[in-house]
Amino acid sequence: MNKAKIALLVDSGTDVPNELIEQYGMYMIPLQIIYKDRIYTDKVDITPEEVYERLSEEVPSTSLPDGETITRIFEQIKQDGYEKVIAVTISSGLSGTFNVVRLIAEEFTDLDTFVLDTKNIGIGSGLQAIEAAKLVEAGVPWEELKEQLSRNVAKAKVFFNVATLEYLQKGGRIGLVASILGNALKLNPIISCNDEGIYHTVAKARGRKKSLEKTFEIVKNFIGEHQKFSLAVAHGQALEEAEAFFAKLKEHFPQAEKIYFGTISPALVVHTGPGLLGIGIQLLD
Repeated sequence: MNKAKIALLVDSGTDVPNELIEQYGMYMIPLQIIYKDRIYTDKVDITPEEVYERLSEEVPSTSLPDGETITRIFEQIKQDGYEKVIAVTISSGLSGTFNVVRLIAEEFTDLDTFVLDTKNIGIGSGLQAIEAAKLVEAGVPWEELKEQLSRNVAKAKVFFNVATLEYLQKGGRIGLVASILGNALKLNPIISCNDEGIYHTVAKARGRKKSLEKTFEIVKNFIGEHQKFSLAVAHGQALEEAEAFFAKLKEHFPQAEKIYFGTISPALVVHTGPGLLGIGIQLLD
């Protein structure tokens, strides 16, 4: 059976829940979180909680994993007997990871690597990685697999709410989200990635509660008449709201194939601050 020969590689910003990384044997490229006194490895030696606790003292920066780390992972994949690799990265519009992985993959001529630019971030990317894992498991042929994953990019979305725009601003990741105005008027923007994979405001609402209600409406509209889809709730220090949203999705979309639930990666926390709630959708029909 040829399906064991395709390895799955994700970067830590895709927020694939840990149990699925283990279930599908995914390899993970960790992003780096840089404080003045030391560099941490995303999801390895730092938790989202630790980042939150220190935000008042220092907002760290994040960076790509170094080339050496990525090279080592590719060497490991080769050693583990794989011939092909599907690498799923967060949007090239938000991070250089996609390009670095692509360049390093080219050096491994005996591995046939397909790097997918998800044009998304967090669980919006993660759902595409999970879908890739399922297709590999189902034994979908290589060419068809690549086509289907490319088509899935436009069918995946993440909508998220931040409690404040301060961190997106500080991290220079604000993209097309107008920030100054939002903070002044207590407007909570609902943010997503556009077709280029850059943050933009989908809608604004005054106050958190209205903002979350509006997010639900947007999710409903995106799903529309679709009957096959997966959903996910990812949060950063917003557990209660996340659980309530999860329950609401469950109630309204009993036909969803799966609703995943998890926390966002420490690297994303840096750019969004506490109180983040993200909803991911992957249409499957």
